[in-house]
Amino acid sequence: MSTEVRPAAVDTNELRAQISEKYTEVALTPEKGFHFHTGRPLARMHEYDDAVVDALPLGVVESFAGTGNPFSLGDLKPGETVLDIGCGAGFDTLIAAQQVGPGGRVVAVDMTPEMLEKAERGAREMGLTNVECRKGYAEELPAEDETVDVVISNGVINLCPDKIAVMAEVHRVLKPGARFQIADIIVHKEVPQGAKDDIDLWSG
Repeated sequence: MSTEVRPAAVDTNELRAQISEKYTEVALTPEKGFHFHTGRPLARMHEYDDAVVDALPLGVVESFAGTGNPFSLGDLKPGETVLDIGCGAGFDTLIAAQQVGPGGRVVAVDMTPEMLEKAERGAREMGLTNVECRKGYAEELPAEDETVDVVISNGVINLCPDKIAVMAEVHRVLKPGARFQIADIIVHKEVPQGAKDDIDLWSG
């Protein structure tokens, strides 16, 4: 029996367009309701401290759509440089920016302009000057080699067909001895190739 794992045979550009369309809706009309949880109830499900969530702008909180809590793996340290893959509306980005303080910085990467705009607005509302939002993809991170102390990500890598490329990029941007704090979806049984190749199952 072959143990070869074949990548999904989906058109990456088409998949990105469908995902971006979905998360544009999450950014602009979070009250609409989706097939996944969002907002403050989701943050409580993932055991974010209420006081931490209360400190964030409402617009950031209502468009939160993560799958876990990367800070459950440990808080960030003052002065660190952080890269947030798929920052969305900036929920984890702004928490990270507060943890690293003015001596640190957070590079927030997302492919959906409406989400990036919401993250930037949230940083301004909180008076955070250590956040930089950049448009980009997980497989082509807009960051220099070995410049990041911590990469965080929340529910994004599962949406990328080429996970090896994502991990190669994470390795590239991290400094030697740096770390990766990820919250994401895992499966305990092999996903049938036909399901992996169905683009509609990726984008929901």
